[in-house]
Amino acid sequence: MKPPGTPASLLPSLPPQARLLIVRLRSIGDIVLLTPALRLLKNWRPGLRVSVLLETGFRELLEGNPDVDEILQLEKGAGWQKVTARLQMVRELRRREFSVCLNLHGGPTSAYFTAASGARWKLGFHHFRTRWAYHLLVPDARKFLGQEDIHAAELQAAALFWFGMPRTEVPPAQLFVRPSHAEWWREQRTQIGIAPNRAYALLNPAARLETKQWPPERFAQIGTYLQNELGLLPLYHGGPGESSVLDAVERAAGASILRLQDASLGQLAAALAGARVFVGNDSGPAHMAAALKCPSVVIFGSMSPKIWGPWPPQSSGRYVQNPFDCNPCPGYQCHRFQHPECILSVTVEQVIETIKNVLA
Repeated sequence: MKPPGTPASLLPSLPPQARLLIVRLRSIGDIVLLTPALRLLKNWRPGLRVSVLLETGFRELLEGNPDVDEILQLEKGAGWQKVTARLQMVRELRRREFSVCLNLHGGPTSAYFTAASGARWKLGFHHFRTRWAYHLLVPDARKFLGQEDIHAAELQAAALFWFGMPRTEVPPAQLFVRPSHAEWWREQRTQIGIAPNRAYALLNPAARLETKQWPPERFAQIGTYLQNELGLLPLYHGGPGESSVLDAVERAAGASILRLQDASLGQLAAALAGARVFVGNDSGPAHMAAALKCPSVVIFGSMSPKIWGPWPPQSSGRYVQNPFDCNPCPGYQCHRFQHPECILSVTVEQVIETIKNVLA
């Protein structure tokens, strides 16, 4: 099957109220960086019915977003439970009769749901391995956008540009705090020990990769600076399985620390929305902070902030990174040094200076 005319005529040719499925299974940062493209799409064609397929646990990132008509959540599982969940999701997708399915994820699971979605037009990127699953592919965005570096937020919008959405400036990422999560945080902060009128900073000392993990003892020093010099209570966030990092911060601090641990993403958003400043590694919470317009300082190691930094750049925050000729790299391990010097070279003094600039 061929769409009418060129790829650029596909989205404009969709009838009013046509259904469009976007597959963006994970992770936190990727989903937050999807929100600018969603806003552009809805501003241009408000009548389109936009559904987003996510893995379980990420739903709260899009709840309350007016640019999303439906959130489809793929439940986790193993064995027959996993098979059953996938078959049920396929039935749900096909029942909706999507006109377009746009895969922005690219892995084998997302390719499976794209192929099985029943959508008339299945779209993906040229670098996806499973090209058989798609009718049309987005070419190298650097070429048709005329940019050397393409930020992840721009890349997701570029897919829509290629298929006919008018090219325009990519807006900031955005999140919305539900009233129930705001109420939860009002109660939780009191239990933690943060009075309603007390200013606080939220620090995120954990990271998925060693090349993105600034040492916990340096986060302890930043917490001491925030409290003693700026009068901000340091609140340390840890996600599932990250308690050991908070323990390391506490040992380095030599005293108990305030913890926000294992909060849901919606609850974390409520805490970020009230923080005076966010300081953390290159991670999902950093993108959430930027989307909530929380002043931010993000510490980068192996990855490029030009591609993976909070969007838009310099909107309400700054990043700290030292140049290395081997940077950026995938970051799964350091192939040049015994330890990842890119992240370890960042000093406490650099981060403090950046905090001053952000709060100024």
